[in-house]
Amino acid sequence: MPLVPTAELIDRARAAHRAVAAFNVITLEHAEAIAAGAERAGAPAILQISENAVKFHGGDLAGIAAATAAVARACTVPLGLHLDHVVSPDLLRSAHTEGFSSVMFDASKLPYGDNVKATAEAVRWGRERGIWVEAELGKVGGKDGEPPLDAHTPGVRTDPAEAAAYIADTGVDALAVAVGSTHAMTERTASLDHALIAALRDAVGVPLVLHGSSGVPDDELRAAITAGMTKINIGTALNTAFTSAVRAYLDAHPTTVDPRKYLVPAREAMTGTVAHFLTVVSP
Repeated sequence: MPLVPTAELIDRARAAHRAVAAFNVITLEHAEAIAAGAERAGAPAILQISENAVKFHGGDLAGIAAATAAVARACTVPLGLHLDHVVSPDLLRSAHTEGFSSVMFDASKLPYGDNVKATAEAVRWGRERGIWVEAELGKVGGKDGEPPLDAHTPGVRTDPAEAAAYIADTGVDALAVAVGSTHAMTERTASLDHALIAALRDAVGVPLVLHGSSGVPDDELRAAITAGMTKINIGTALNTAFTSAVRAYLDAHPTTVDPRKYLVPAREAMTGTVAHFLTVVSP
């Protein structure tokens, strides 16, 4: 079926008091597993490609975007295409030409005033082209080159009053907030601040996004959605499933050289992970 705009998927989820899971695509197998997992769960999902993934593909967004979109269009459930954690202005501008309906513009490392200015400009650019824009306020931590931050470390949470001012000054369509999760967690031990999520929901009036959801237990995710989260980003959990399956296959078959032999179980492992998260996020 045709790709569904991210804004439409988000609006449907909010109206139903549910959430939409957004899964990171790195390889073609990731995209195939996300689509298959969505079909298995009978639930919509978002396929998102990050700037880091684009760098992995030699800086070429067109190839991985076209492949991911083709996989999504062959799926029987609604899927969206999102460009994630974009820092480069050039990459931001390529979102429209490569068929993305949404983008997460990440100016979170800039001083607050510079963040507002850059994000507001990204939003203006997006509005002119019908692109839904997500931004981030607060420090989630754990990206490459950054130390993971403890969920309860002072200063890593998003302040509701500042978030409301940020929304007013930038006009973003959705806001990723720091409420206790961390990127790149391989164990599901994060404890979220659900009272803060509810306060942010009441303060900002736009959909809230949870980054670093791979490290959040199922019950915590359900509670976060009840409190106000609408977009749930998942990446590391897929990579953990992929790598574990590859490692297990090669340990059992050390002379294997045909990558299809171990990519099949790796893709299936990711498919199961996607289906599980979708049953949690949008039951």
